[in-house]
Amino acid sequence: MQIADKGRIGIKMFYSSLLLVHILGLLVVVYGDRGLVNSSQLEMFVDEIPDMPRTKGYDVVHGVPVSKTLKITMFQKYWKFHKDLPLTKVFAYGETKRTATVPGPTIEAIHGVSTQVTWQNSLPSEHILPWDPTIPTAIPRNKHGVPTVVHLHGGIDEPQSDGNSNSWFTAGFKEVGPRWTKKTYLYHNQQQPGNLYYHDHAMGLTRVNLLAGLFGAYIIRHLEVEAPLGLPSGDEFDRPLVVFDRSFRTNGSIYMDPVGNNPKIHPQWQPEYFGDVIVVNGKAWPYMTVRRRKYRFRIINASNARFFKFFFSNGLRFIHVGSDSVYNERSVLVREILVAPSEIADIVVDFSKSKSNSVILRNDAAYPYPGGDPVNEINGKVMKFIINGQREVDPSRVPKNLIKYPTPSLSEVLKTRYIAMYEYTSPIDEPTHLYINALSYDDPVTEKPKVGSTEIWNVINLTEDNHPLHIHLGLFRVLDQTNITDIDTFRECMNKLNNAEKCEIEKYAVGKKLGVEAYENGWKNVYKMHPGYVTKIIVKFGYIHTNASYPFDATAEPGYVYHCHILDHEDNVMMRPLKLVK
Repeated sequence: MQIADKGRIGIKMFYSSLLLVHILGLLVVVYGDRGLVNSSQLEMFVDEIPDMPRTKGYDVVHGVPVSKTLKITMFQKYWKFHKDLPLTKVFAYGETKRTATVPGPTIEAIHGVSTQVTWQNSLPSEHILPWDPTIPTAIPRNKHGVPTVVHLHGGIDEPQSDGNSNSWFTAGFKEVGPRWTKKTYLYHNQQQPGNLYYHDHAMGLTRVNLLAGLFGAYIIRHLEVEAPLGLPSGDEFDRPLVVFDRSFRTNGSIYMDPVGNNPKIHPQWQPEYFGDVIVVNGKAWPYMTVRRRKYRFRIINASNARFFKFFFSNGLRFIHVGSDSVYNERSVLVREILVAPSEIADIVVDFSKSKSNSVILRNDAAYPYPGGDPVNEINGKVMKFIINGQREVDPSRVPKNLIKYPTPSLSEVLKTRYIAMYEYTSPIDEPTHLYINALSYDDPVTEKPKVGSTEIWNVINLTEDNHPLHIHLGLFRVLDQTNITDIDTFRECMNKLNNAEKCEIEKYAVGKKLGVEAYENGWKNVYKMHPGYVTKIIVKFGYIHTNASYPFDATAEPGYVYHCHILDHEDNVMMRPLKLVK
């Protein structure tokens, strides 16, 4: 009996050891041998996509919407990005810690009814990601606390509520930045209906605060204008999709390279962050079960630097209805859409047109865009749609004509400006910093448009990257994109003089012209500035849907900004102040 028992124990120990070796082998395969998750071994399409919590930015009294004050807090908590990943420490927005999510709750506002938000910081004294004090950065005096401030991207609101990068504050407002204004922000919601995006905007920390999870969707609805369009509506058929990329360590934490590309100059800063895991609404490569009918998706690219060129694996098409915060004048049927960081694509997909019962939303944008590495089988897939086989009656529609806003007239233009984008490199030809008009953020303001005015901006991209330019408060349309011939000679002159007119830009901007995609031919607040091109835009510092004046003083402090929306560029420091004047 004893010999037999020992034999059985030995066999059990053998198989237990074999099982342990097998498990360890799997861990090496999945997690790699350098402490990083091997994303190629994570199973795709196993987590169902969540719909983020929806928070009404208004109350209803006797059937009438009225203004409401929200209290939304930034918490540190743990988040599950994938069923096979450990919990991940994140920063998350929410009304409570339990309900806080990545991305944060979708705030739904109504045109003409203001929303007030008290943004509260309950984050710990230390950041969960490495940050670099050698770039212009919000640093508390006592070196404790995570500075944050919220910008409503696409919002047309007072400067005090715009989330100026130096209006930051730490937990409990214990410390505040030099341009801090107030605890409760006022969003007027007087602008055209459309899609906005709230996110952190702290000086030098935007890239790490968004990587940690501080962003979410904001929608302004205008029933009288939108209901006649008949687009898919209701929580089931009208869904924000917030797309971003991340990499992870084996313990579940978000991975960000702790060593800079020029470590002797900037110990941590890297010119672009790219992760191999594609996340939608907080889940890695999720799936969504849909019915054979039309759905509306408000797609926000919340990545630091990754562009997405979306397309469907079976040739299904997108019906593009809105870009950034504005409806298109006409709906546009396309096979693919290119979405830069912080651009928003408002689309409708008709799954009744699919010949298959499932389809993968894919990506084909090189990184960095446009001249970087091609996508692979990992970062080239975004999410999967599982399509119900039964056809059904679909009451929604997509009209050809949507919402027409007045076309800007060149006769209204008060001023023409030249805006040049520069990248500077070290002796080893690695980027050290990026400027607009060869100026840092703290240099005196040079752009002072008049309230209500229209201007022409000629944006000159002297770099090799595509830079998505975002203008706070203003809306613009793209008029022309012209290649700069003999750009090396022109760049050499610009590096010496920083003056496009003295460098005779008109002599060099005579090359190939790029057409504007039909789905981007309307009003925008972000646009992709092609490398080696002059992009002419017409900018409106006033409402586009009415001649009414702003219901606030746009000339107040701390003013506005404009910047590249690749967050790593914005932080170091491709951003300039924008001061409106009467």
